[in-house]
Amino acid sequence: MTMAEQIIRARKKAGLTQRELAKQLNVTNKAVSRWETGGGMPDIIQLVPLCRVLDLSLQELLDGVEEGLGKQFISSLLIRQMDENKNINTETSNDHVFIRPQIHRQMPTSTYIFGHNLEHTRACIYGGLSAQVLRNRKFAGKPSGSDGCAAEWIPIGAEHTLYVLDSDNGPQTSVAYTHHKEIGKEMMGTGKMNRRNECQALDVQLLKENHICGIRQEKLDLRACEYKLRIIAKTSELVEIRVALMENGIEDTNGSTYSFTLHPGDWQKENFSMHIPKAGMYSLSITFSKRARVTFGVLSMLPFDHFHGMRRDVIECMKEIGVSMLRWPGGNFAGEYRWQDGLLDADERAPLEAYMENETQPYTNGYDYNEVGIDEFIALCREIGAEPFLTINLANASPEENAAWVEYCNGADDTRYGQLRAQRGHKDAYQVRYWSLGNEMGYGHMEGPMTPGQYVMLARRQMRAMLDVSPDLQLFSSGPYPSEEWGTKSAKELAENVKYASLHHYTYVPLDYSSDEAAKNTCQAIMDAPKEAYRLIKEMRTCLGNNIHISFDEWNCWYAWYRPSSAAEGLYAAGMLQLFLNESNAMDMPVCCYFQPISEGAIEIKGNHCRLTATGQVFSMLKAHCGGSLCPSLKNNSVAATIKDNILTISMIHTGQEEPRVFKIQIRGDLLDAKLLSTDSLLPHSRFEEKILSVSETDGIFEVVLPPCSVACVKFRV
Repeated sequence: MTMAEQIIRARKKAGLTQRELAKQLNVTNKAVSRWETGGGMPDIIQLVPLCRVLDLSLQELLDGVEEGLGKQFISSLLIRQMDENKNINTETSNDHVFIRPQIHRQMPTSTYIFGHNLEHTRACIYGGLSAQVLRNRKFAGKPSGSDGCAAEWIPIGAEHTLYVLDSDNGPQTSVAYTHHKEIGKEMMGTGKMNRRNECQALDVQLLKENHICGIRQEKLDLRACEYKLRIIAKTSELVEIRVALMENGIEDTNGSTYSFTLHPGDWQKENFSMHIPKAGMYSLSITFSKRARVTFGVLSMLPFDHFHGMRRDVIECMKEIGVSMLRWPGGNFAGEYRWQDGLLDADERAPLEAYMENETQPYTNGYDYNEVGIDEFIALCREIGAEPFLTINLANASPEENAAWVEYCNGADDTRYGQLRAQRGHKDAYQVRYWSLGNEMGYGHMEGPMTPGQYVMLARRQMRAMLDVSPDLQLFSSGPYPSEEWGTKSAKELAENVKYASLHHYTYVPLDYSSDEAAKNTCQAIMDAPKEAYRLIKEMRTCLGNNIHISFDEWNCWYAWYRPSSAAEGLYAAGMLQLFLNESNAMDMPVCCYFQPISEGAIEIKGNHCRLTATGQVFSMLKAHCGGSLCPSLKNNSVAATIKDNILTISMIHTGQEEPRVFKIQIRGDLLDAKLLSTDSLLPHSRFEEKILSVSETDGIFEVVLPPCSVACVKFRV
């Protein structure tokens, strides 16, 4: 690439016209035009400012200069000049940081660097976003014991009752209420998904008259509110079913019992409400006392104020952290997902057995209960203001099936699947632009292609079918990046139509808190981890070349989902976000998605209560940058400055554990707001305390003092 081409590309990337670039450099429009047509080169004294305005490195700019002594001479002069001027915008010493935000050098940043994931793994959905109270409400999996009762359910009157999960009687007797959505043969994928015990019902047979039998579930953490219940069951004989909610094992007659008659025949749905007068731990029992065979298909219990089956309080937390993009349904779970099941009523949808059950579904007996479908997901995105980002089942769904998904989301209401969407109450297209062609292919743990050649062959088939339906899709490739082999043989091979490549990185730090010194070193390693992420980003850019965007669509501390969060991880998240703000333009990385907020890092959920962790508090504070234009300040990522609607937002991080640090800001403007997140502990379970940050001002210099291990955000009207 010539210097002229380099200047044109960088100017357009910075969102500048030739006139705007000329004004910032104090040169004529004709001068810039000559540089871009190859009719001349910038004077040597202009090259350093040009590098800064266009956010180019010296090496990038000089790559377009003809080799020889002239290039060497220019290089030596420029290196010397940049060394002499490296502190022109900042002064950093041991006791203070001096910040001069360059408001005249505004560079738009992508809003999608504040993205998140919503994957159906572990406690993200169940015990997390889902408002469903009952566990294993669809009776998936094997019995929990020799009594034959379904997992998570306790038998009542087991000594005179037979419990059978219907699939254990053989496929010829299967009577399950749940099922997978039937699709035509032309839709059938070529994958080898082999899943078991997904569609089942629980058969309960009372063997003797004048006894009571049934099922019970304990440890239901309920609010003081009204709950909507549904029982879907059928029977061989007319039988009365009794439902009771009990706190601490004591039956309360104040609205906590309900009875109804179940008639012989096909499935019967019984909808009713029960009021909980006091929050607490309850048990639910469903019993009958007549010798009969009752088959329970599905049970449901939702609070009256649920949002499409999701918890309102969790959704409010998602709004608070500022989710600009939401990637769904995975992650690994994308390889399990069948999108057309989501067209069924939530009660009918078959559970999905996880290929990696011990890793992805350890808390739900290896099953996802299929509560969130495409319509619920889009409703959630619209509620929280997030851009939807979908990952297809690359290996096990056919190109026709994924193309149908695209048409369901984006097709007009006169197309086959667009019409289906409209018939379901969604006339306007969902306009989902961002689609990933599978997840983590080539790592070894996903079903599907393991080599770049295999991946390209399968991805091309899927891509062509999807683009035929919606040509303006933004497509993402996956692979074990950074990898020179995959960059060359996969990402670049697909680059004509697939403009993004996914990067995933989880910071691994051995967690040793056995002594004060060990704990200090562990916490410092966590807080310093963004440096390693930056190294990987630069390596990714090298292996991809210059024409493919980086999508850093999974990042977090390793195994954040299996342990309590900490303020150290909050400071790590702050460092990552400021890295993205400062470097995403230079690295051409417009998408970054945290993995994942609900129950795995940013939002802590315990029973009926949820709150932001230290990481969530950081997201809530730094979301003020989202949608702003970058004003370069420091060469490191302890400071980030953006401007939006004449509001300058500056965030600062101090990861030192011993002494406070002074930050001095030179700016002409009016102070609007100043907040501080600080903590006395970095150990697991720690959070930040939010305070008003004290700001002093002398002769146009604003000064703040950050205590050890803290994050601050100040806003000015300029």
